[in-house]
Amino acid sequence: MNANQILDSYTAGERKFDQVNLHQVNLYATDLSGVDFTEADLSGANLSYANLNGCNFSRANLTDADLSGASLIGANLSEVNLIGADLARANLKNSNLTHADLRGANITRANLSGANLYEAEMSGANFTGANFQAANLQGTNVIEAELNGADITQAIITEREINGTVMRIGFSHRWITWAGYH
Repeated sequence: MNANQILDSYTAGERKFDQVNLHQVNLYATDLSGVDFTEADLSGANLSYANLNGCNFSRANLTDADLSGASLIGANLSEVNLIGADLARANLKNSNLTHADLRGANITRANLSGANLYEAEMSGANFTGANFQAANLQGTNVIEAELNGADITQAIITEREINGTVMRIGFSHRWITWAGYH
């Protein structure tokens, strides 16, 4: 499928595009809110500044995709591959990123408030200036992740995420909900 076919189908009311191949498709600044992209291949796609609110990207491939400035409020990104993706300034408020692979992704100044990042792989990602307010960071791997200036106010995080990692941020433990782990 190409960009025109997707947009024509969307305009006609179609919202189910699971397992579709959209490798390197250009959907810059389009409105695709509520679309089901389960297990779709969107690797290398340009989705920057797109409205992707409420979309389902579960188990999709978004390797090296450009999602900078995109709105992904309430989106399901569980088990998604975002290796090397650009999510700078993206709005991921209340999104589901459980078991997501964000290795090497650029997520600078992104809004992840209220997001669920349970057991997400975030090693080597750049979260400089990102907003993690009230986000669930339990079980995440932040080894070598850049978190300089990130806001983790009221984030759910355990000592496991902090110990043995490179966290270049200054924060007070009083602002964190310590969930503990077994």
